[in-house]
Amino acid sequence: MTGNPLHLLPPQMLSRSWKVVVVGAGGTGSALLPSLARLHHAMVELGHPGGIECTVYDDDTVSEFNVGRQGFYPNDVGQYKATLLVNRLNLLMGTNWVAEPRRVDSRVNLHADMVIGCVDSRRARHAIVQAAKRGKCLYYLDCGNETDRGQVILGEFGKPRHDRLPHVGDLFPDMLNAKNDKGDDSPSCSMADALRKQSLVINQAISVQAFNLLWSLFRNGGLTFSAVFVNLATGRTNPVPIDPDAWSRFGYEAPPAKRPPCSRKPARGTGRIRDQ
Repeated sequence: MTGNPLHLLPPQMLSRSWKVVVVGAGGTGSALLPSLARLHHAMVELGHPGGIECTVYDDDTVSEFNVGRQGFYPNDVGQYKATLLVNRLNLLMGTNWVAEPRRVDSRVNLHADMVIGCVDSRRARHAIVQAAKRGKCLYYLDCGNETDRGQVILGEFGKPRHDRLPHVGDLFPDMLNAKNDKGDDSPSCSMADALRKQSLVINQAISVQAFNLLWSLFRNGGLTFSAVFVNLATGRTNPVPIDPDAWSRFGYEAPPAKRPPCSRKPARGTGRIRDQ
């Protein structure tokens, strides 16, 4: 990382395991989860007490058209994605992660240091934010994509502050507006049909940026950037620095920093002692 971190990792995440919730085990989720297990292993090897405790939510099962495009194999067809991936990683990496083969809805309260959303619909993002508000979460890492582009945005929950990282709903409020969700959630009829909707590479590209951001957050104890935009059509990757001026370009205005109290100057005419 170049320069001093502008956002520091909370002290409690240095002294105990990270409690992470991943919502979505499809394209991006199935690409990110193995990297998250690698991060857990690296953290433990570097002396972190506990690494990562992860819970994965997804109510979908593997279809034959997910094979090859997502992180699944022919023998996986018909099984719950969350359960399959968690069991596989627990067996291979010795983790003790938990699968929740259901969707995040009004019955779910999320309690975590970080919730990672690997979803593309406004409705799903709205549900994540509401579940985090009903529970207690520090960070929200949004990993979303369209056909050949996407974004990774790390933000914090809580009241607006000048130094709070804005999450995806702060920078792009419409992306949480479930009423405007016109996404096509219908299953693809073939892998060719799925690839017409989405690049074969985009999920891996987004997961790599999320993995790098999380690694930087742990290894350096903080970040100089909090978001990355990826465009495979142009080959460009653009980070967003931790800077209120940069956030304002998205229409988000961070509250100004509070000025420290200063000593009150004497009123005019009272600064000298009058002769009696």
